[in-house]
Amino acid sequence: MRTAGIVVAWVPLVLIADRHATYLEQCGLGALTWALLLVLLRRETALTRAQVAVVVGYATLIEFTFSGLLQVYSYRLHELTFLARVPQFVPPGHGLVYLAALAVGRDPWIRRHAAASIRLTIVAGAGYALWGLTLAHRLDVLGALWFGCLAWFLLRGRQPLVYVGAFVIVTWLELLGTGLGTWAWAHRGPTGTIPMGNPPADAAGGYGFFDAAALALGPAVVLGYRRVRMMLKSGLTSAPPGMPGGRGADDLAEVGVTR
Repeated sequence: MRTAGIVVAWVPLVLIADRHATYLEQCGLGALTWALLLVLLRRETALTRAQVAVVVGYATLIEFTFSGLLQVYSYRLHELTFLARVPQFVPPGHGLVYLAALAVGRDPWIRRHAAASIRLTIVAGAGYALWGLTLAHRLDVLGALWFGCLAWFLLRGRQPLVYVGAFVIVTWLELLGTGLGTWAWAHRGPTGTIPMGNPPADAAGGYGFFDAAALALGPAVVLGYRRVRMMLKSGLTSAPPGMPGGRGADDLAEVGVTR
């Protein structure tokens, strides 16, 4: 849970610092967030690193599509250039959120009480979605839809405890981010038919697709990397006499692989 605690503490520090930050200062916050992510990944397995890479890549694509283009939600500096519409700390931030959810999901206490943790998350998520439909200051249909996604991941997902962690971390992140004005959700989706809260309830149900992609594609990324590495090493060892490295050595250097 140490990783989860670090992420929970880091999120408000960055969001508070961003309240009056310029774009260049946002870039600095992004660099610090990348540094923290890389430090935390040093103790992780190759599989976890691959999963984080999938989350960061997928989340970045989603961010620039739904915020940068469709403006389903908007960040504070969204009126600047396209690249500035998504703060630089957001892509690595998604990696940190995944690591925190993973840390919660593999915590020994949570694992011993897995069934109770899943049931409690479903009850809490259902209550949050119901609040969004009945008592919130904005009708929140998207939150109810996302609760359905969250329930599916919790009941049918490969690693349901990861989604328990995601519910806690993402709910904290969304309430804090919208409360500080770092981002704001539109009243309706891009089609104009789905009312949304600010934030929508059970945003972890939407974020769960990042986790699902990481869990599904992570092993393939590791396998692909190892195959490429073996091919490069094979090219290195088969270099002609008098050419110690051949082209294989250059290829290895380009991708940062050492023997």
